[in-house]
Amino acid sequence: MNTEPLRADDARHVLVLEDEPQMRSMLTDNLEFEGYRVTAVATGEEALQAVTARHFALLLVDVMLPGISGFDVCQQLRARGMHVPIVVLTARTHEQDRIRGLDLGADDYVSKPFSVRELLARVRALVRRDDWHAPGSGEFTVGDVVVKPRQRLVLRKGRRVALSSREFELLRYLFAHRNEVVSREQLLRDVWGYSHLSVTRTVDNYVAKLRTHIEPRPHEPRYLITVHGSGYQLLA
Repeated sequence: MNTEPLRADDARHVLVLEDEPQMRSMLTDNLEFEGYRVTAVATGEEALQAVTARHFALLLVDVMLPGISGFDVCQQLRARGMHVPIVVLTARTHEQDRIRGLDLGADDYVSKPFSVRELLARVRALVRRDDWHAPGSGEFTVGDVVVKPRQRLVLRKGRRVALSSREFELLRYLFAHRNEVVSREQLLRDVWGYSHLSVTRTVDNYVAKLRTHIEPRPHEPRYLITVHGSGYQLLA
């Protein structure tokens, strides 16, 4: 795993993993036009090597690849404890494929064909939310869990907790709105960046996962509670 310090230009460095040359070139051109620095590769093996060697602000990962699939890349990176945001690109439209990608650690899922403008908006939202040096990123606690946003570090009783990037952002957002009731729609808009999507079950699934990391008894939550008919509330 790369242990070199994060450089300033890493904050806008995007890895594109796409085996189709025209699509890879199109993504690269549009990202560079938006001011991102792009490293583009064609195989999962190359992507894993690149992420091991340097830092990235975000990964765009195609699912259907020769050799190591995009799903495998997500799974391996999360298993290493790497929290870099991942956007999965795929021609698959079945709900089970979307759920699989999210369960394996992807932060967003974009079906082909897609709107380039919408994709770039989602990239901007994820990169912005993943800014390690954003204002208000001071250390905070929830029960026996200590969160250090600048280091992307979560500790429970002194032991590191491996959260996905989306789980981390959900926790940080809920703490920023601690003691407030936030709706599922609000979370989809502000954490996921969705403005016209009502997949509220996605929020429920992530909240359930987050509870396993921060609650003494996840099925009897003390800190992250459900406010029936309204949404969720973090008591801190």
